Amino acid sequence: MIRIFSWLILFWVLSAGATFAQRDTLSLNLSQAESLFLRNNFDLLASNYEIDQAKAEIITAKLFENPTLEYENLFYNQETKKFLQTSYAHGQYAGSISQLFKLAGKRNKNIKLAQTGVKMAEYEYFDLIRTLKFELVSTFYKTYYAAQSVNVYQEQISSTEQLMKAYDLQLQMGNVAAKDVIRIKSLLINLKAEHAELLNDLEDYYKDLKLLCGVNASAAITLVLDKSVLTSPAVDKIPYQALLDSARANRADLKLAKTNLLYNERNLKLQKAMAIPDIEIGLSYDLKGNYPEKYTGLGIKIPIPLFSRNQGEIKKAQIGITAADVNIKKLEALLENEVFNSYKTALRNEKLYAEIDPAFSTDFNTLVSGLIKNFKARNISLIEFLDLYDAYKESTLQLNKLQSERMSTRAELNYVTGSNIF
Repeated sequence: MIRIFSWLILFWVLSAGATFAQRDTLSLNLSQAESLFLRNNFDLLASNYEIDQAKAEIITAKLFENPTLEYENLFYNQETKKFLQTSYAHGQYAGSISQLFKLAGKRNKNIKLAQTGVKMAEYEYFDLIRTLKFELVSTFYKTYYAAQSVNVYQEQISSTEQLMKAYDLQLQMGNVAAKDVIRIKSLLINLKAEHAELLNDLEDYYKDLKLLCGVNASAAITLVLDKSVLTSPAVDKIPYQALLDSARANRADLKLAKTNLLYNERNLKLQKAMAIPDIEIGLSYDLKGNYPEKYTGLGIKIPIPLFSRNQGEIKKAQIGITAADVNIKKLEALLENEVFNSYKTALRNEKLYAEIDPAFSTDFNTLVSGLIKNFKARNISLIEFLDLYDAYKESTLQLNKLQSERMSTRAELNYVTGSNIF
């Protein structure tokens, strides 16, 4: 009997849930996921087109105004009873051509404004990359460690099912108490419920990861972790001021805010220039409708800025400068707080992770071997054994969660500093 129990417990501890290899499984490390993200992400592709649209505005700004051609012909001659005559004896026609010339450097100011618009579109694109890349890295680590936790459940569910079958058989033979079987069944139900909940979360993580990387929804993904990223570099070796300086120099949203201020400043110059009237010069010819006949004239047209001097647009541009300046100050304060909080969180997670004994899993396996011997000798009950094994499961799950949060805070430091420190 003792020998049978020994084999059952040993099988329970060492056995793992059966896994079935899937064909066409996409194996991804973080670097490969980032490459797919940059190449296939729909948000980035759409934002890149917005840059092209902004560049098209430069083409528009460089174009000169089209000349205006005007022609008028006698429609019906009452005397000759004929239409559209153009001869000197019986017809009449007049024509003119004019060209608008923009003054006060409006064309060059429009070009500079459009160029600034391109810069803004580019910084919006880079900030989108920064935001989505942080989401990608965080999702990658959440997915990886959630998958590790799922494996813990699968192993324990598989071994517990085998143990339950063996105990059911022993119960029929009258060798074990019914309460032990009920205890195992209760444990199995709880394990399956927790496993299903974690699987739901894992599927959501995979969905988000596939969307970010532009991977087909039906594709099977296996994530591979580069162990070198777990230790290098050490967060506590990086000065806070260096992180803050990096954020001020590299954050695309701050650059966007400063470029927005420049945009409003250039827009103000343009709107002031718009208050200066443009001049239109025209050349005209009239066959017989003017004096003298075969009249050729040179004309000039210029609006008198008596009422409208573009006051409203100038005021809007001035307000835009003030608002842009306030937005820069707000972003600088937000940036400093984000870097400070992320740095403190990262230090706390690093400290907690450093306090964990690296030999935790090995030591516990040794403990389990000792438990098996004690269980064989009936020194501990089944309940005590299962409780201790459940404690191992909870500790392993917490360790996976801590590792996920630790790597996510490192990714957050990259995000708030706008750089690739980790």
